[in-house]
Amino acid sequence: MENLTKKIAVVGVMAAFSSVLMVLEFSLPIFPRFLEFNFSDLPALIIAFIYGPIPAAAIQLIKCSIHLFFTETAGIGELSNFLIGAVWVVSAGLIYMMRRDKTGILLGLAGGSLFMAVTGIFTNYFIILPFYENVVEMPMTAIINMCSLIIPFVSTKWDVVLISILPFNILKGIVISLITFIVYKKIGHVLEKYNLK
Repeated sequence: MENLTKKIAVVGVMAAFSSVLMVLEFSLPIFPRFLEFNFSDLPALIIAFIYGPIPAAAIQLIKCSIHLFFTETAGIGELSNFLIGAVWVVSAGLIYMMRRDKTGILLGLAGGSLFMAVTGIFTNYFIILPFYENVVEMPMTAIINMCSLIIPFVSTKWDVVLISILPFNILKGIVISLITFIVYKKIGHVLEKYNLK
């Protein structure tokens, strides 16, 4: 019971850290301005390898729930972040559970990033972009125009998803996976040292 309490405390701290990282988002000049990069998935991805997929998904849920208080998208951005973020960390954690070594970490990072990117295609096309059109009343033409400012041949909804959003998610997966691979063991050793693993 004491060990469980300690783990819950660690998850809470990581969720708080993740929430702070989500606020510190920034635009990249090679992507439309509505796609903002942040490192908030990093704590959940690390926890997916240390405690498993369920605590990692909990961090994603807590992070996105807290960010609702700062939303500029009527909660749609937070919904999108949770959907693809939860798929990312859960799939990475499940893959790692099947092989708990360095190869398993690499497979988890690669597989989780792939599942995240593919999920992003379908959630954006069928859920997120329609929500922006119908809830926020942002016309699809306005979204297409924002993307075409960066990539001139974006002209359809599928173009937005496949040429703008998909490459963004792939880049995010690569960057955050690389950082996770570098720091995962170090954080695991710290937690083990204080009997928190």
